Amino acid sequence: MKIDPAVRIGHVHLKVSDLDGALAFYCGVLGFELTQRYGTQAAFISAGGYHHHIGLNTWESFGGPPPPPNCTGLFHLAILYPTRAALADALRRLTAENIPLDGASDHGVSEALYLRDPEENGVELYWDRPKESWPRRPGGELAMFTRPLDLDDLLREP
Repeated sequence: MKIDPAVRIGHVHLKVSDLDGALAFYCGVLGFELTQRYGTQAAFISAGGYHHHIGLNTWESFGGPPPPPNCTGLFHLAILYPTRAALADALRRLTAENIPLDGASDHGVSEALYLRDPEENGVELYWDRPKESWPRRPGGELAMFTRPLDLDDLLREP
């Protein structure tokens, strides 16, 4: 039995060591809006007036170090942008703040930017191409790939 196709992942909740630093990145750089804050311990942020897409808290992590790279845990959270132009705007924001990218890829079905937030959490910013343009094999199955993304071409988006 398959899961209902309307099921979506609704939000992510991140443990952070510095709530203000996390808010400066997610709200100040990426442009999310603060929807609710619980003092110095937690905050909820969203795009477009949703109750929250990202929760940030220091309940178990205040002042703590990021996890080492060789352990289990979150690989990255992925933030879906509605258009290629919106992704280009995100790249411009990152560039203006001198936030380095870990990578940038064309996956055929999407284009993605990879980076780290101030807590060293992996973050993917991406947009999906229209489903009808996704690469497929002769049998119809997806033929995703990973190729370098041309950032100069992305920045030419209005």
